[in-house]
Formats: sequence, C-alpha cells, structure tokens
Amino acid sequence: MKINIELLKELEKSLDTYNPDKGKIPINILGWGEISLVFELANDPENVAYKRIPIFDNEIQVKRHIWAYNEYNRLLNDDCGLILPDYDTAWFKDEGGGIQFYCVQGKLHPDSVGHKIIHNISNKEIETLILLAMREMKKVWGYARTKNYLNIGLDGQISNFAIKNYDPDDIKVDINSELYYIDTSTPMFRINGKEAMEAVLFLKSTPSFLRGLIKAAFLQETVDRYYDWRKVTTDLVANFYKEQKPELVPRLTRLVNKFIEEEAPEFDIEPLTVREIQKYYKSDANMWRIFQAARKIDRFLETRLFRRKYAFYLPGKILR
Repeated sequence: MKINIELLKELEKSLDTYNPDKGKIPINILGWGEISLVFELANDPENVAYKRIPIFDNEIQVKRHIWAYNEYNRLLNDDCGLILPDYDTAWFKDEGGGIQFYCVQGKLHPDSVGHKIIHNISNKEIETLILLAMREMKKVWGYARTKNYLNIGLDGQISNFAIKNYDPDDIKVDINSELYYIDTSTPMFRINGKEAMEAVLFLKSTPSFLRGLIKAAFLQETVDRYYDWRKVTTDLVANFYKEQKPELVPRLTRLVNKFIEEEAPEFDIEPLTVREIQKYYKSDANMWRIFQAARKIDRFLETRLFRRKYAFYLPGKILR
C-alpha cells in the first residue's frame, strides 16, 4: 500500500486530540471507536484509512506488534477464510523521539459498515446481516478448534463488519451478500496460551491513575471474553441497545439461538436470553461511561495541569 509517511509526520506535529479534524493537516473522520478513531488524510490521493495507535514505548514492542498484526490478518484471511481489506502498518519517531504507529487499511465506503447500514435496511435484512456475521465468526472458532495450540479471538460487534460491493444507490443485504471483517488492529490470538500482543499494551489507553485497578480487576476478564464465542455473540446482540434499536434484541436473540442450535451444535453453546443480554449491556455501558469520564479527567490533567500533549483521541458523546 502507498502510505504518505511525510504527511503523517506533519500531522503529528500539529496534532490536536481535542479537535482532530481542525489541525494543520486536514483529515476526514471515517469512524469513532471507544478507544481511537479512523480517518483519511484529506489531501492524500491514496484510498486508505488510518487508525492511530499511540501505545508503544520502544522498537521491540513495535516489531512484535507488526508481527502479531500481520499474523492475525493472515490467520483470519488465509486460514479462517474471512474477507479483509488490504492492510499495512506505518510508524516513525516524532520530533520528540516518541513512537507514532498507524494501522492502515484500504478504505471502504463509510456507509457500508454495519452500524451505519442497519439504519438503512429493513429488519428482515438486519436479521440476514446478523446471520451472515455469525457464519463468519463460525469460520474463526471452527478453525481454532482444529488447532490445540491456537486460540483466536474476535470483536464481533456489527460495526466491525462491512458489506462488500456496497452500492449506495441500491442498498440491500441478502443471503448471498459478502462481508468484510475490519477490526484487525488488535491481534487477538494466543499460541500455547501466550498472548500474541504484549498484554501491557492493552492498558496504555487507560488513565494512569486507574491502570493498577483495571489490571487487577478487569484486564484478564475483558481480554478473555473476545475468545469466547458465546460472549462475543452476547456483545453483538447487546450492541443493538447502543444502536438505538432495542426492539430488535428479542428477535435477534431468537435468531442467534436458532443458528447455534442448527448450524453450530458441535460448539455446545448455551442459548442466550434477553434478560442476560440486558444485564450485560447495562453493565458494559456503565463501565464505558465511567472509563470515558476518567479519560477526560486524565486528558485535562495532562494538557491543562502538566502541559503535556495527550496522546489519544476521545469520542464525543455516545448514545447508549
């Protein structure tokens, strides 16, 4: 992929994490996550999307992450059979010697991504989209079952899938539609129980005053859930509360339970219930509210009190 390193370096010089789209180097924001954002360089002719990941302290960490990132993409694409956009990485040291790292993907139409498309299709098509997503996930857990030394994880939220061959003038989802899986920047796989991604890096975006608590109380449980297909499915369905479509949760729960029974009985997954999905979402949403509030405090302390640059972008208000 053609990556404009010099433009990225200029971006870092005038970086404003309060107002990321108002810096000296103009960017177009393609999507916000809970941790980072995805953008394109407005003056870059290459059709690529960047995800800025400022979590590395040294080149050893960078090289390990590049290996893990490339291997994760290879596993998902070549071994499991998922469809991924083109991918690459870019990194450099800024003027202060800090490491700036970007995961890079071929840019997709922003409206083709799952959390956007569900607002432009019928409920029946949404059900089809969820069925297609479950079939994609089965490829991952099915492959991992054949390798006793390997575990593969996935973040199965609908925002991590996109419609291939998306046509904005003829938006439709049917059983023959194909999906991209796009969230590969966090390499979720373990070889003989060892995490491919250095575990401490999961904590880098957390406020410094909470890292000890989060590491002790939540880190392992949070990471583990991405390796549990039932928990990933729970998260997938619960995400429809966040997407302001709570009326779909009961019918999607029935849909995934039917899929588990008819298309994945060998996994012995216990059926989901609407009550547990509601409970899960309430707990998860409260956790993220507290976490994002703490990150805003951390940003204030770093930028206003200590007069240092805050490394991370924070999302605006998120409906939950």
